[in-house]
Amino acid sequence: MIRRHYLFYGRVQGVGFRFTTYHLAKKLGLTGWVCNLSNGAVEACFQGEEQVIAYLINELKHTQFIKINKIECEDLKVLKHENNFGIKY
Repeated sequence: MIRRHYLFYGRVQGVGFRFTTYHLAKKLGLTGWVCNLSNGAVEACFQGEEQVIAYLINELKHTQFIKINKIECEDLKVLKHENNFGIKY
């Protein structure tokens, strides 16, 4: 299990990015959160199996209307008691 923090840049706000991310993460059993940033990027944190997180990222890259130009990520310490995925506002 890993925990990874992401910043997504491109056409990622106003195109259902958070909604799509939320539903994919829930379906795949990931925990964490997603939120819009004031600079037009989207920030997210995913916790789960590395290959499942990679699958989610790949799905986002191929979702209609979403256009990811750049992704930044860093590994974080796993939160043992996190048990849900949410949208932050």
